[in-house]
Amino acid sequence: MGQSTRPRGTTVAGAGTGTSGRSTRCIALIGPFLSGKTTLLEAILARTGGIVRAGTTAEKTTVGDASPEARAHAMSVQLNIADVEFMGDTFTFIDCPGSIEFQYEGAEALTACDAAIVVSEPDPKRVPSLQLTLKQLEDRGIPHLLFLNKIDACQTPIREIVPALQPASTKPLVLRQIPIWENGAATGFIDLALERAFLFRKNEPSEMVEMRTTDFEREKEARFHMLEQLADYDDDLMEKLLSDLPPDKELVFGDLSREFGDGLICPVLLGSAQNGNGILRLLKALRHEAPFVDVTARRLKVENAKSAAYVFKSLHTGHGGKLSLARVLTGTIGDGTTVTGGEANEERVAGVFAMKGEETIKRGAASAGDTVALGRLDTVRTGTTITAEKSGIVQISGPDTPEPVLASGIGLNDRKDEVKLSSALAKLIEEDPSLVVEHNGETHQVLLKGQGEMHLRVSFERLQRKYGVAVERHKRQVPYKETIRKATEIRGRHKKQSGGHGQFGDVVLSIEPQPRGAGFSFGETITGGVVPKQFIPSVEIGVSDYMKHGPLGFPVVDIAVTLRDGSYHTVDSSDMAFRQAGRLAMSEGMPKCQPVLLEPVMAVDISVPSDATARVNGMIPQRRGQILGFDSRPGWPGWDVVTAHIPAAEIDDLIVELRSATSGVGTYTAKFDHLAELTGRLADQVLSASGEAAE
Repeated sequence: MGQSTRPRGTTVAGAGTGTSGRSTRCIALIGPFLSGKTTLLEAILARTGGIVRAGTTAEKTTVGDASPEARAHAMSVQLNIADVEFMGDTFTFIDCPGSIEFQYEGAEALTACDAAIVVSEPDPKRVPSLQLTLKQLEDRGIPHLLFLNKIDACQTPIREIVPALQPASTKPLVLRQIPIWENGAATGFIDLALERAFLFRKNEPSEMVEMRTTDFEREKEARFHMLEQLADYDDDLMEKLLSDLPPDKELVFGDLSREFGDGLICPVLLGSAQNGNGILRLLKALRHEAPFVDVTARRLKVENAKSAAYVFKSLHTGHGGKLSLARVLTGTIGDGTTVTGGEANEERVAGVFAMKGEETIKRGAASAGDTVALGRLDTVRTGTTITAEKSGIVQISGPDTPEPVLASGIGLNDRKDEVKLSSALAKLIEEDPSLVVEHNGETHQVLLKGQGEMHLRVSFERLQRKYGVAVERHKRQVPYKETIRKATEIRGRHKKQSGGHGQFGDVVLSIEPQPRGAGFSFGETITGGVVPKQFIPSVEIGVSDYMKHGPLGFPVVDIAVTLRDGSYHTVDSSDMAFRQAGRLAMSEGMPKCQPVLLEPVMAVDISVPSDATARVNGMIPQRRGQILGFDSRPGWPGWDVVTAHIPAAEIDDLIVELRSATSGVGTYTAKFDHLAELTGRLADQVLSASGEAAE
């Protein structure tokens, strides 16, 4: 990097303004699953003195991923946050989960970050998952660079890797470094901006060395290509290149900083987090080129607010109550500050804390740039913009909450825990808004819906470990219906005498099938007052009572019932008697109408990389689905959307198979479309299972 007057050396510091007087910058670590983000955070902490020695995910000794669920599944399942000071500048790093199932955790945090480091392996197979990451950054205007991790294990020339990864990005991937190769392995790198060579040293800063003669030509070619890419956004640089004049380093560094900060390019750096290689150059790039919080506040349109902070995560702790993780964008928020959120509720901050993995450290007031945990803001939800101004503040627009793709029924071992479960679910969803609780009125199941199998598994584990509720996962029940194929006319008579006034109701009903989707209709053709008008509504109620459970045991739909005839008794007839008569007529008549089972069929849009479309087309018929067509996914180069009708009973584990077929990136949306008849062996299985459940 260019010359700097800032103090050299690396020391540890808590959150707050660095010794340079500049505000703390917030940097997200984001990228595909298993790319090494948590390991990179460890390497950064070790290099800056935040920890004595870098831990490893294999040994479960990392600062991040310290929760029991993360350790048990050897993956990030929530955000990891740590503050460091580097050469007089302070940074907060937020390590975001890589799995698509936990992506919303990072999406909220990204909102108020100044920039992002996208961590990826140098592998062209990573293009679809890399595209998921880069697209959300591009769509939201967040500056980002690409750190190609595990470069020491790479066997493919970098000149082939970067073009292969380019389809994942709509911004030019600008290679800042090229590897130095020794016996087929990357042993160092050449910085194309500095024009200097460095050799890797394990867990130590790289050593600057003389550039080998054999690398001069490679460096010259790669540097010229980098300058050409920068010149696309700088006429002065383009003029120098066309005139064969070497540009000043200040111009090159200025272009790299400006074009990175403006989101015009995605710089590419190399390293190995596991070995601590490339960390120093990465930190220096951030120090010189990452925007400060004032730029972020302007992007989020809160630069003129006297105080503003964005809450990107809510946590419920065992002893400290609720914590709201927030980035302060303008002004100052301290212990005791009264803040107002989106619903204009006033809350008093009860403590300001720095975060280091799972550890909270009490600290002083938070100023613009700081990322902190604020205590006891009970009514403030994730995604809320808070302010100390009594007039309130315009809310920052955060990411859309993704639609759930998998559901599980929640069962209790002890019904006495129902109140406890309700409270635990409310806290669970507040911590993770990508979860949804649904009380299904048709199946009477309580469902927990989420972003995939691991997402739900971790959520159930948290319910038991963190909130002490013994829960069981049940398969989601399909809301089957039933209807009829033929019509009938039937009499229903309810007569009862037990001393005093008796009960008498007598009706003749015609029961007829209706077209699919027509629903239920009730009418009457009574003449001569054989059924007094005041009792007719009671007959309809009796019919409706029966329709909740038809002869097959499921709700009845798409039938027309007409009251044709009947009789009454001047003393013994009543609303209840005619209600019972209507119900009796239905119970005797419906079995004679050839009842048939109906299953819900969903309209499904499946989004996958184009090379997986053929596999998806093979999945759909295996799930009794019907392919309706496919088209390119709007705004997603190299992706398709397959549309289909698939029975709801076949969708439960669709996401599991889909993710397996697409390296974890495929997804779908589904909504109810229509009911279809289900007959034969499958219908028998449903009826048998329903009968067993009722016993």
